[in-house]
Amino acid sequence: MSTRSLGTTLATLVLGVATVLGLAQPAAAAGHHYVALGDSYSSGVGAGSYTSESGDCKRSTVAYPQLWSNANAPASFKFVACSGATTTSVASSQLSALSSTTTLVSVTAGGNDIGFADVMQTCVLQSEATCVAAVNSAVSQMQNSLPGKLDSLYSSIRSRAPQARVVVLGYPRFYKLSGSCIAGLTETERSAINNAGDVLNGVIAKRAANAGFAWSSVVDEFTGHELCSGDAWLHSVTIPIGNSYHPKAVGQSSGYLPAFRSAV
Repeated sequence: MSTRSLGTTLATLVLGVATVLGLAQPAAAAGHHYVALGDSYSSGVGAGSYTSESGDCKRSTVAYPQLWSNANAPASFKFVACSGATTTSVASSQLSALSSTTTLVSVTAGGNDIGFADVMQTCVLQSEATCVAAVNSAVSQMQNSLPGKLDSLYSSIRSRAPQARVVVLGYPRFYKLSGSCIAGLTETERSAINNAGDVLNGVIAKRAANAGFAWSSVVDEFTGHELCSGDAWLHSVTIPIGNSYHPKAVGQSSGYLPAFRSAV
């Protein structure tokens, strides 16, 4: 075999291996028209470095949608996720970013619909019994009213972006039980909050599957990095208070970004 033939053969083999392993993905990703929807977990609250144009929506330059766009150079990128967004406000104020040419969508939604922030405030400020009651009330909303709201949102996303791959991401489990925390919430409260998070993720995953969307949990990525783990990727109660229970910059880059990338 001549040197030129051997070189051609080796190049073909390398290209084939790269394709099998998905190493050629960035070239394919470059053709995407990507829209990032959702609430504070997608906008990047807690990660800092917010863009001035985003105002109270607090879209961060180190949130996973921006990081993915930076790495993959999609054909177009619209980042419209907003702090405090519910399924209803995503539908009413963010879906105009979608179109028939959109090929990739990411979304987190549902936590604000069940009063996540109020529940955590109750748990921090009030008794264990009051905390657990608030958590149980939120779980009831997850099971009864949230599924219909998610169905409505997902239907609207599909209607506006019929050709898009839609990736629905979940929420991290907040606490490592029997962990390093020696103050703050009780173990009973932490366990109840974790269980509620699992229910929430389960409800969202089921509705996403019914809509034909890709589901990507972030629980695995955050395992070992919960609050009380000694290496938390989440803020505990902090100042500014809005950062509390949201991912730090490392939670976006090492938690949410890999979870999204694997589903893309």
